[in-house]
Amino acid sequence: MDIKIITKYQIEKRKYWIDEIRKLSGNFGDDSDRVEEEVVSEIKEDGEKALIGHLRLCGAIPEDYNHDSSEEKLYSKYTDIIISQAFNNIGITSIVLKERADAADVECVTDSYSFVADAKAFRLSRTAKNQKDFKVQAMDNWKKGKPYAMIVSPVYQLPSRTSQIYSQAASRSVLVFSYTHLSVLVRYCGLVGSRKAISLLHRIFQTLDALNPSKNANDYWLAINQTILNFDSRIRSIWLEEKQATIESIFLAKQEALNFLARERERIMKLSREEAIKEVLKASKLDKKIKAVRSVSENGILSIN
Repeated sequence: MDIKIITKYQIEKRKYWIDEIRKLSGNFGDDSDRVEEEVVSEIKEDGEKALIGHLRLCGAIPEDYNHDSSEEKLYSKYTDIIISQAFNNIGITSIVLKERADAADVECVTDSYSFVADAKAFRLSRTAKNQKDFKVQAMDNWKKGKPYAMIVSPVYQLPSRTSQIYSQAASRSVLVFSYTHLSVLVRYCGLVGSRKAISLLHRIFQTLDALNPSKNANDYWLAINQTILNFDSRIRSIWLEEKQATIESIFLAKQEALNFLARERERIMKLSREEAIKEVLKASKLDKKIKAVRSVSENGILSIN
């Protein structure tokens, strides 16, 4: 496939950040701060092309990060940093919150409205996704008095037919959005300035409030997409470019994942019998399960009388 929209610079930066997050991983708090500082510095130095590159490519968790590993957790924080920087670029005051549980990850304020936000990323190899992955109801609870919330996901990972996330979104004022839509907003801001971009996002939130709750993905996205495209005729050319960039990003993400999986299959095929047994035992987490079983004891509830 010919890559026409996503630049070589953006592809190289993707590779850099995958390696950088792997290297930094160790102390989550310190690493998060370092990632944020470096991302902010990079965007300040290289401008919109850096930010758009992150938005186009950050939705896929690298396959070579282990599940629930420090790398995966730090990558999740990296995506929150990216959307926060996108909001700041648009002219919205945005910060990444330090809280780790029972709270949204990003807080955003404008003169006329405010919202909380959360970024989502998925492995391409993950086949089963459900409404709980998007945490729409949780985001509603985490508004903390703000009128709106937003969940930003890779567009190609969002349900395209029916899903409860759309009915929940409309009934709870939680905007299900994508990195592609956010890229369009950032580029539109670069064209016309912050005031109109902030106004457009407010219009999108208002469209969400006016929707009749429905599981139908087509109804939801028709309303959101038409609101954006009808706001300003100049958006259409940006939209078409970012649509093509999404197709390219899927191709690049698949290539990245398949290359790793091919290397992993080759590595496994070369294992000795002993090494293979160790690998299976490690993957099955038997030691942890045995430890958990042994730790079970009578908890004293029946002695309370």
